[in-house]
Order: sequence, then C-alpha cells, then structure tokens
Amino acid sequence: MTTEDKNIELAAGWIRDARALLITAGAGMGVDSGLPDFRGREGFWRAYPAIGAAGLRFEDIAAPHAFDENPKLAWGFYGHRLALYRRTVPHAGFGILRRWADAMPDGCRVFTSNVDGHFQRAGFDAATVHECHGSIHVLQCTTPCDEHTWSADGFVPEVDEARCELSNAPPRCPRCGSMARPNILMFDDYSWVEEPTALSRARLDAWTKGRGDIVVIELGAGTGIPTARRFGERHAARFIRINPREAGVRTTRSSIGLPGSALAVLTSLDQAIGR
Repeated sequence: MTTEDKNIELAAGWIRDARALLITAGAGMGVDSGLPDFRGREGFWRAYPAIGAAGLRFEDIAAPHAFDENPKLAWGFYGHRLALYRRTVPHAGFGILRRWADAMPDGCRVFTSNVDGHFQRAGFDAATVHECHGSIHVLQCTTPCDEHTWSADGFVPEVDEARCELSNAPPRCPRCGSMARPNILMFDDYSWVEEPTALSRARLDAWTKGRGDIVVIELGAGTGIPTARRFGERHAARFIRINPREAGVRTTRSSIGLPGSALAVLTSLDQAIGR
C-alpha cells in the first residue's frame, strides 16, 4: 500500500468515526464544477479577456470604486459571474460531503470564502453555511444608505461578453434608488454591509465554542487569501487538507494532506469509507 493509499484510509477512518464535521472551502472547490479560480493575473485575464485588454487587474474590478468609475464594466463582471454561478451545477463532491454531514451525530458546519452559493445549491442548510466574504446572490446599496440587504433573485443580468459590459439596467436600491452592488467584501471596501455575515459568523462561533472533537476537511483553499485555511486549522482536532498544489500540513500527527482535486479525493475517501 502506498503512502497516499494509507493516508486515504486514515482520513476515511477519521471521517467515519467523527461526531462533528467542519468543512472549509476556497476557490479550488468550484473548479470541478467548471468554475474559474482566477489563479494569477493571466488566469483572470483568460477568463475575462476584455478586462485584460483594458489592463485591469482582479483587484481593480473587484472593488467598490469600479461601480462609480465604470458601472457597466463592474456589473458586466459581476453580472457574468452571477449568471455563471446560477447555471452551473455543483459537482458530485458536494453531494458526498452532504451525505457525510447528515451522518454526523453533533452536526456539520461550512466555512467558505466562495461567494457562489453552491453549498446551499447542493442541499446544505443555509443556516449552517458561513460565507465569510458575503454572497453574490445578495445585493446592497452602493452608498450604502443603510444596512439593508436583499436577494438578487429578481435581477437577470444581460452581459455583452465581448466587452464584459452590462447591457440592461443595473439593479437599484429599493430604499433610495442608488445603484446596487453584490453584498461581497471587495478590495479596499469600506461600504460593505457586514451585518448578515457577522450574524452568520456568530452562529458558527457558537457551534465551535468549547467543541474539541471537530474533524475539519479543507478543500481548494489556497495561501493567497488564507482565510479558510486559518479558520480550519484553528478549530480542528483532526485536520484533512485536500488541494492539488498546496496540500502540505504543519503537523502529521493530527493532520493529513491529500494532493488532488476536490472531486477526485472526495470520491476516493467515500469509497474507502464504504469498504
């Protein structure tokens, strides 16, 4: 049996015996569903060539000032992502995780830096999912005029993909009429309405408080924005990191690094659990 096989068997045993499960996820979790992860400037420009042609970085367009300076381009970028996330089906790994979560005697929680809403789409209870950077499926005022947020369900973006520009009217704040924006924490963002995320974080902290038996499964969380990595490491009794490029772990006694994509490794773990 190879070292990789032994690690799969060990991790499968930890999941099989677990009472509480914490899932932490970054952009790599969505790659198997066909979503881009914007890895590096060139990767971002390949996904959005019109923004690359303008010489703009991810940090330039994913920022509140973009909605003031070029609202068509800003909403072209976020409108395209909103439509993409709506039509993309979460990969089968989400279903594997939900099955494991349902079997946990003391429950399961999700901490994700992704804004795509795919854990909820895959059947996870929204009350158990903490989206630390907000959600593209929720809107807020660009001003903002108050702490109000609302669902983006009523907005259907029409995007000229060649120009990455919104063709139809952008959504408006129902209270003051100003342009709306996604309720996502952006770069240099001092206007993000944080209240929904803060309430979600309080629920998660209440669940983790005093709990020393949590098995953490981290999926596709990179070191560039290490929010999900740090949260999972801090709360794990046993820790499983799944990552195709950055699977290293700090300790080997209570942590396992499994190199590979989320779907491939989750499938291998599920098969091992069933044996």
